[in-house]
Amino acid sequence: MPKIVIAIDGYSSCGKSTTAKAVAARMSYGYIDTGAMYRAVSLYFIQERVSLSNSREVTAALEKIHITFNHNNRTGKNETCLNSLNVEDEIRKMYISNIVSEVSAIPEVRWAMVAQQQKMGRRRGVVMDGRDIGTKVFPDAEVKVFMTADTYTRARRRQQELLAKGELINLDDIIQNLEKRDLIDTTRIESPLRQADDAILLDTSHMTIEEQVDWVIELADRRLAELHRKKQELKKKA
Repeated sequence: MPKIVIAIDGYSSCGKSTTAKAVAARMSYGYIDTGAMYRAVSLYFIQERVSLSNSREVTAALEKIHITFNHNNRTGKNETCLNSLNVEDEIRKMYISNIVSEVSAIPEVRWAMVAQQQKMGRRRGVVMDGRDIGTKVFPDAEVKVFMTADTYTRARRRQQELLAKGELINLDDIIQNLEKRDLIDTTRIESPLRQADDAILLDTSHMTIEEQVDWVIELADRRLAELHRKKQELKKKA
């Protein structure tokens, strides 16, 4: 059976990452959290006090950033590492959420991260979620999904995620953060968030994570069956 790329794009807090991780696990595929990569860059820029408006500083900083994903056998979870340091918990905090869209809108940042992401997925057999996977990173992905959900539902989900990690954030503040990020993500010049022409829309407002995972798996299975059928037809013609 051939290996494919599954691209899951969409807005924040629609369940992209959780769904993508589960899909990857069930299909024995690799998982790449591109959002975590931009969060890690944001963390580095904050720690090193990199001026977002200074192209020279940004470029120099990006040359010092190396992002990897490690699987923690003890917890069973993937962890984002910035220059070999586990930053998984830190990059999920609200202060990173407040700046990540601004950082990810910087062309030099996107060029650097896209290059790393394309290298990671070159051999196929990966599930990748983000904002521009189906439009920029892997426009030839065999499966493309674009996730959305109403803002209130997304904010409630984000609030629960933060609360589970010990951060109690007002719902209105989260809604404002999501709306700000949506505006930046959809209007930036470099690789704006948009649904690819051949992506299938999935509204997760009233879906559980299990339902989302099953939906994507079914879509992937149909695509794999289609590719297998085409391969068999070509063999017969040969």
